[in-house]
Amino acid sequence: MRRKKRYFPAYPGDPSPISIVVKHRLTFSEVDALAIAWHGHYPRFFELAHTELMRKVGLTYEAYKQHDVGAPIVQCHVDYFAPLLLDEEFSIRAELHWSDGARLNVSYTVQGADGRIAGTGYTVQMFFNVYTHEPYILPPTLVAEIWQRWQHGEIQ
Repeated sequence: MRRKKRYFPAYPGDPSPISIVVKHRLTFSEVDALAIAWHGHYPRFFELAHTELMRKVGLTYEAYKQHDVGAPIVQCHVDYFAPLLLDEEFSIRAELHWSDGARLNVSYTVQGADGRIAGTGYTVQMFFNVYTHEPYILPPTLVAEIWQRWQHGEIQ
């Protein structure tokens, strides 16, 4: 059974999601006794693609630090569909979805070497000031500037 609807809604006028795909080979330390990917590693697989996606748009840890911004994960969800096997090379696709709020909505697709969907999921991150711990209601300046570039098609 595959998820038939999107994790995050898209509205008219929203820019298209920004995406990236990374490859990874399943190692011995990532499998269980059946030599399949242990379910608890999927959030780590998501993180592999998430890191590259954030680098692509300019939301690196260094940029957060320079702007006193934090973005902790407040939701993480995984749907499992098919096993990944020891030593299998697979891909993880991460897509950043538009949001007008002070949050990052990222969906993930983990695809096996043969094209089968092994799993999907999403994370939601909320922005806050690292010194005052006050949450942002609107995107912080760093993010707002990137969102403007995204809306104008400068980031794809």
